[in-house]
Amino acid sequence: MKPILEKLFLKTRRLLPMLMAVASLTAAAHAATPGITGPTFSLTAAPAYLTEPDGQAVYSWGYGCNGNPTGFAPANIQSTFCNTMQVPGPTLIVNEGDTVTVTLTNNLPAPAGNTSILFPGFAVTTSGGVAGLVTQEAAIGTPVTYTFKATTPGTHAYYSGTQGDLQVEMGLFGALVVLPNNIPTACTTGLPILKGSASGNNAKAQSYWGESDFRLADAAYDNAKTCYDREYLFQFSEMDPNIHSQALAQVDQCTAPGAVSPCYLHVPTEPYHPAYFMINGRSMPDDMDGNYPVEYPHQPYNGNPHMHPGEIVLLRIIGQGRWQHPFHEHANHVRILARDGNLILTPDGQALAGPALFTTTTTPGQAMDGLFYYTGRGLNWDMYGHNPASTDPNALLTCTPDDNGYNTSAPQSINYFEWCQDHNKPLQVAPFGDVAKGGPVTLPDPNILTNGAWFGGSPYLGPNATTRATFGQCTGSGPTAQCGTTGTTPPSGTIGNSPTGEAGFAFMWHSHNEREITTNNAFPGGMMMMMLIDSREFVIDESK
Repeated sequence: MKPILEKLFLKTRRLLPMLMAVASLTAAAHAATPGITGPTFSLTAAPAYLTEPDGQAVYSWGYGCNGNPTGFAPANIQSTFCNTMQVPGPTLIVNEGDTVTVTLTNNLPAPAGNTSILFPGFAVTTSGGVAGLVTQEAAIGTPVTYTFKATTPGTHAYYSGTQGDLQVEMGLFGALVVLPNNIPTACTTGLPILKGSASGNNAKAQSYWGESDFRLADAAYDNAKTCYDREYLFQFSEMDPNIHSQALAQVDQCTAPGAVSPCYLHVPTEPYHPAYFMINGRSMPDDMDGNYPVEYPHQPYNGNPHMHPGEIVLLRIIGQGRWQHPFHEHANHVRILARDGNLILTPDGQALAGPALFTTTTTPGQAMDGLFYYTGRGLNWDMYGHNPASTDPNALLTCTPDDNGYNTSAPQSINYFEWCQDHNKPLQVAPFGDVAKGGPVTLPDPNILTNGAWFGGSPYLGPNATTRATFGQCTGSGPTAQCGTTGTTPPSGTIGNSPTGEAGFAFMWHSHNEREITTNNAFPGGMMMMMLIDSREFVIDESK
């Protein structure tokens, strides 16, 4: 964690109860890439109010469904809905090669004028509507239809092409996901873990534990390098409430009895001072609630990823506002696969050539696909809490390294994909875990940070890991250390990590522009969420 964030955490004691709640979210987080299926869509542009964590309801515009959509995806997500306005707009899910048809009806207030949709990167033809500066537009009572062939797999943005400085700011944007036509056989038969690994794979582990598949496809592109296990869509945007309040005031003025007709909006969009910073239309902590909750009728999409160690996670990322947002995914870099549907490969086409990014900085209007994974390698302690002195069977599991050093031969084991070099390593080989005394880490003083689930919770994965792994005074070091079976470090018994319950990791994912982790200048909030990581026996259910 970066120094500025450490200082903020130390100074902001009221953050601790929130983080306790975050740790307990491992049982209730939902994400994936929810959307509606085509290839024919009937959309509307309409006004509504967005709910913000500070209690404000901000007047906005957004795309929504004009009637019931053809279907929803992933198919096993429950309680879906698509209202006539949402931010971001409905995620449109189609297949490569589809002829996509989108009909847009303008239900914005009459003073807002025309509206439209741009689909960058595709050859679009139009019918109906009225001529605009960039594309055909939908006037009040005059729908417009856009038609194009989905030639390029991957993640793409769509947004208004009419008075973009105002209409995109008000919320008229969304995502288009094109699924590849030619899924590589290697992806459909079970995702190989790493080159040279044993025959085990993540699909076998998920099948053993009875997990459902929430992916839209087995691969992101027509390329075996793009297989993945889970996927999440993040659309980053910001909002200046002054612009929204001025738009509402002018709409009210234009539609008041006795108003002069015609009456049009003249809302200044500069100077620009955004106060809300959002992931999928919500700010933290709202973005960690589930998909399609009734309390967010116009912000249906969640933003909280969840995984097991060793899984390959596809991140679909779009910059949907006016600012760049340097978003940092803690725990690992993100390997970029493609930008705007353009797969980045070496000249011979044999290897991925996209950069490994410390922050996935989003350029307005640009989409990118990237891969993220976490294994625990490099922690320098046994994160499953194995302890030869324990009587718990889960503390006595073995770790058989594959060619890459990971335990991949037994997908039914809770320590599947453990980094075997750290197997049976106690977290501390000195009473206080001090690096200077031989321990892998120096643990924080609980008197300073208080005993909260974030700072004082379990550093282990799996059931009962905290109780079976607590070590007292140790002699020796590393895997050969001899340790007592009692001790007080690490602390346990917190709200989020009871000593006998499920234990998982929560890595903060947040904007590296510190102002963007506020809501209306109050910390914490904004572009912040958690990547939740649990061992294999914890079934990740994103269906409801």
